[in-house]
Amino acid sequence: MATSTSPSTIATDPPETIAELLHRLGDIPASRVRFRPVPGSATEEDLLRLLDHENLPCELVEGVLVEKAMGYRESLIAGLILTLLNTHVLPRRLGYVSGADGTMRIMPQLVRIPDVAFVARGRFPSGKLPDQPIPSLVPDLAVEVLSKNNSRAEMERKLREYFEAGVRLVWMVDPTTRSIRVHTGPASEQSVLLSEAEILDGGEVVPGFSVTVAELFPSDDD
Repeated sequence: MATSTSPSTIATDPPETIAELLHRLGDIPASRVRFRPVPGSATEEDLLRLLDHENLPCELVEGVLVEKAMGYRESLIAGLILTLLNTHVLPRRLGYVSGADGTMRIMPQLVRIPDVAFVARGRFPSGKLPDQPIPSLVPDLAVEVLSKNNSRAEMERKLREYFEAGVRLVWMVDPTTRSIRVHTGPASEQSVLLSEAEILDGGEVVPGFSVTVAELFPSDDD
């Protein structure tokens, strides 16, 4: 994994230049950074206004609104994963699965929106679904479907943040190679790459769930 500064250290030292800001966010394209409000000053209320008035999913990182990298194919894959997880999770009352507009405050001043996220029933305060549009909630499983606008550094930062926050399992889904990298921790040795012919399972996080990796990728022959 990259040796970028950890998120808990980053927030205490504002960037001096736009280039430094983009680098800290994971070398993302400048086109994904919103400049209204000014980077460093954005709040959760600003994020909700974008969702309400522009239907534009953004994440809030270090006071910066960062547009989610999305595309049609990525949305199809996320939808398949969401459907399969719900089909398994809901009848067994294991918890709930959210999609690509499920905002979560996974740490103070850090709002992420996994493409798919499973939260076990025991994670919810008092066992009840939160009423807030951006709850303080950490998923047990976070799924990210990679887009061409996602940089490696950005996804490595997300991975560190997820596990620092308490996520137990992360699936990084790559539509280009039709493979999934399963992470049980932030270090590279805590991951395994699954090809189309292999089986993806939920382990102890989503017990009993399993699917062939190929089933998660739409094909022209379908």
